[in-house]
Amino acid sequence: MGSIARRWRELNGQSYWKNLIDPLDIDLRVNILHYGEMAQATYDTFNNEKLSKFQGRSLYHKRNLFSKVFLPKHNKMYEVTRFIYATSAAWAGASNWMGFVAVATDEGKVELGRREIVIAWRGTVRTLDWLNDLDIIPVSASEIFGGTDEPKVYHGSLSIYLSKNPSSRFNKSSARDQVLAEVRRLVEAFKNEEISITVTGHSLGGALGTLNAADIVANEYNKSKEPNKSFPVTAIVFASPRVGDENFKHVISGMEDLRLLRIRNALDFVPHWPLVGYSDPGVDWPNLEAYLHGVAGSQGNGEFKLQVCRDLALINKKTNNLKDIYHIPESWWCEQNKGMVQDSDGSWRLLDNEVDDV
Repeated sequence: MGSIARRWRELNGQSYWKNLIDPLDIDLRVNILHYGEMAQATYDTFNNEKLSKFQGRSLYHKRNLFSKVFLPKHNKMYEVTRFIYATSAAWAGASNWMGFVAVATDEGKVELGRREIVIAWRGTVRTLDWLNDLDIIPVSASEIFGGTDEPKVYHGSLSIYLSKNPSSRFNKSSARDQVLAEVRRLVEAFKNEEISITVTGHSLGGALGTLNAADIVANEYNKSKEPNKSFPVTAIVFASPRVGDENFKHVISGMEDLRLLRIRNALDFVPHWPLVGYSDPGVDWPNLEAYLHGVAGSQGNGEFKLQVCRDLALINKKTNNLKDIYHIPESWWCEQNKGMVQDSDGSWRLLDNEVDDV
């Protein structure tokens, strides 16, 4: 990623990706894939086994997350410092693992050209998530943005972002408060270095990521106390539903430290949901494993041709989108033996969670 280290400001939108999107710059492809893999990791580590007492949590400990989802380069470049948990009105108090905060290691800092903070938000997996996806009532986001414009966002994402449950082990504080506290801690810890903040996510995670990135800038969590300086914030999101109304678009378009890149497939309905009353902020570019394959080889209106090596088998990780001639089974990604382990006496039990703190 030597070119990334030299060009990171440009690739993270300093000039709003001018002359980088059509045709798609090779380093920008690599950069988008880099964050897309972190967004995909939120799916790959999520425990959605309905028979597990750990359903709704991460399968893996923070220190093992990247290695367990087969991202060895990310494992060297980043340390996961915080898991994100969320609840919402639609979930009746239930808490779910929603992503993580990570910071570049010393080795990663050399590779990336700066000390990067990354926030990755999980997208829709469970029925509970869909309940929020369908909650598109526009509500005020004044708790985040204040001011007189009063931007409105759809209630589903805002509820996940802001809700807390005092009786929950995981959500005594909201997802928002968890993330902002960790960002503030990391910014202060590395304030004398070059810092950037990148937020990513897919689908519902893209909407949460957009909201989170805007929140960080609006409330100056990208600024250190002493010395008083600000650091750039970039959201790179995939298949994100529309987040807010025209006032929301107006407010975040005026944020000097914020850049937003939305990757979407022209045939995917999710980025167009809800269909009326909401506006798309940021810079768009056309389609998560399938999206990432598209990023690796899309030629715009031209014939598809891989520019970045990416295994075709990944497309079928959790779907059935490949032709049989490739001999790749559908939905092949799963925990070994579905999390069942054999004890010394020969009996089997479900053990699908590495103990981790909040």
